[in-house]
Amino acid sequence: MPSADLTLDPHFTVGAVNRRLFGSFVEHLGRCVYDGIYEPGHPSADPEGFRTDVMELVRELGVSAIRYPGGNFVSGFRWEDSVGPREERPSRLDLAWHSTESNEVGLDEFAGWLEKVGSELMYAVNLGTRGVLEAVDVLEYANIRSGTTLSDARIKNGRVDPHRIRMWCLGNEMDGPWQLGHRNAEDYGKLASQTAKAMRQLDGDLELVVCGSSNASMPTFGSWEHTVLRHTYDDVDYISCHAYYEERDGDAGSFLAVATNMDHFIESVVATADTVRAELGRSKRINISFDEWNVWYNTRFHAEEQITDIERWPTAPRLLEDSYSVIDAVVVGNLLISLLKHADRVTSASLAQLVNVIAPIMTEPGGPAWRQTTFFPFAITSRLAVGDALEVRLTGDTYTTALYGEVPLVDAVATHDPATGRSAVFLVNRSLTEATTVTVDVARLGAVAVLETHTLTDDDIYAANTLADRERVGVGPNESAAVADGHLTVSLPPVSWTAVSLG
Repeated sequence: MPSADLTLDPHFTVGAVNRRLFGSFVEHLGRCVYDGIYEPGHPSADPEGFRTDVMELVRELGVSAIRYPGGNFVSGFRWEDSVGPREERPSRLDLAWHSTESNEVGLDEFAGWLEKVGSELMYAVNLGTRGVLEAVDVLEYANIRSGTTLSDARIKNGRVDPHRIRMWCLGNEMDGPWQLGHRNAEDYGKLASQTAKAMRQLDGDLELVVCGSSNASMPTFGSWEHTVLRHTYDDVDYISCHAYYEERDGDAGSFLAVATNMDHFIESVVATADTVRAELGRSKRINISFDEWNVWYNTRFHAEEQITDIERWPTAPRLLEDSYSVIDAVVVGNLLISLLKHADRVTSASLAQLVNVIAPIMTEPGGPAWRQTTFFPFAITSRLAVGDALEVRLTGDTYTTALYGEVPLVDAVATHDPATGRSAVFLVNRSLTEATTVTVDVARLGAVAVLETHTLTDDDIYAANTLADRERVGVGPNESAAVADGHLTVSLPPVSWTAVSLG
């Protein structure tokens, strides 16, 4: 049987686990907003039209901050369309997703929904087809208490208290040729710097995210980050990373190892940011907002090929509604491990997206809401990963992949909370056929016992939760976990994700 060993020591930390690491993303795309979080005619709808069954699942998921309203959508979005009396809001064609946007849900409604689910708003401004003035205007509308035309308009619209949005994204994926208003790094960097400076003149305490590369495969990756940060280093706090993964050509072994790609992506961006820091002679560090990440089978769908009649662009069509399997959930759990392993520099992240669109939560109009397989590792990690991420010393068996070469069979990370004395270990077994025994040296944690265990696995690694069978896949306890003589031992089934809480 394959094996792995790791050592936990609360004195060797990577960094504090920022709660924003467990963020998500709501874009006006497909049924994420309409028929997702918002369905006025649904039996569970509250007086504002939001589905309370979805709100309960969002709370259970443990989402800390939600990026909004896009995404590709934001580069054609006029924020003024989304506020004021609903009957006066215009319908617009969304060029990004070939859909019609009713603007029935906008900034004020979404901010109110976030208060109900207990999440923070992370707002993206349009730097594709708009610019500095529009960014300052929406900031004034959202954050100034009163006394100006825009802040008083918010009050008139029923929102007396300001939204107090702290975190703002300066556009979306501006390196991508698919993006409305796509610019090269020089032009975008100048615009982002101008926008950031103007926004800080209005509110000096903002946290600003500049666009990094849309993915690590972009031809300008690395040079884009370097150029953009040369322009914006003094103006921003974060640079964004985006990454989506899918199983291709039946290569499950490589798919299970995609977290190694995320590790390299993060480390490359950190190295570039620190190079610019040295070149400019600055003391502050730029951190990473990994504000789009997930498993997404994006090779299966192209909106422009399916929605072609401009006279009939639908409202809230069923787009990007991936049905996630056990292997997808194990990969998502592994990607969370990667984010935690880099907690010193990745201090914000957004699982893209939240409901229906490549999402952990699915809904049916007039019907139920349910958890996809990916819901479970996210919800449990969000709840248990508290305190500091630890540097784990991991050794063990390896296997060979077509895409990433030789990789460990087991990947792992651990957290420790000095306030409570509790720790948590998160593990994946990437083997397609064999269980793996893991031994964890926990002696440096003191006298600890197993508090709870959770394992996600199934004999059918492509099993999924669907409308017809909403509870086909779940998590169960791992009865093999035990602590004796300062060591935790646990057996990991093939293609599995496991969490163990200790205290």
